[in-house]
Amino acid sequence: MARFLALGDSYTIGEGVADAERWPNQLVDLLKSDGIAITDLHIIARTAWTTDELMDAIDQEKPKGPFDLVTLMVGVNDQYRSRPVKEYEGEYRRLLKRAKTFAGGRPMRSLAISIPDWGATPFAEGRDRSVIGGEIEVYNDAGKQLAAAAGVTWVDVTEVSRAMQTDRTLVAVDGLHPTGAMYARWAELLHPYAVTALRS
Repeated sequence: MARFLALGDSYTIGEGVADAERWPNQLVDLLKSDGIAITDLHIIARTAWTTDELMDAIDQEKPKGPFDLVTLMVGVNDQYRSRPVKEYEGEYRRLLKRAKTFAGGRPMRSLAISIPDWGATPFAEGRDRSVIGGEIEVYNDAGKQLAAAAGVTWVDVTEVSRAMQTDRTLVAVDGLHPTGAMYARWAELLHPYAVTALRS
């Protein structure tokens, strides 16, 4: 019996897909096949949240730990709103600290997930996709370094997210968010890391 807390934004809450198609839900299903039962999946996420807005939501909701697995996937809206990377770094560092606290002070039970590249979606048509991708890489580089310093495992889903540019079955009807098929790819990437974390 294990508890799972997923912190994030639209990618974690699964904007435009059924609950069962969200990647946290699909990850729970994969873990079940390993004999790991997640009895409590708690998601704190909303479309368009930035790092500071996620922090405020956590303060308001006050989830009760400890959780056996905690994931953090946020930052795309910081990039989209052109917030300074330094501001993102400060908030992300605080969120990593909160994630570890929710995991009972066990950093190995926390996973930090990279920012997907929305520049690969139809929504980015007419914009400079290389600039968007480059900015996201800057945010991800900062996040990866902060995760390493915090002892939290970093999982990269950015590269696989770029398949949305050539495979529109991976893009939801809004032209921006992923479908359950893309979320399935993320869940498969996260799966071995989650198993290692839960068995640590």
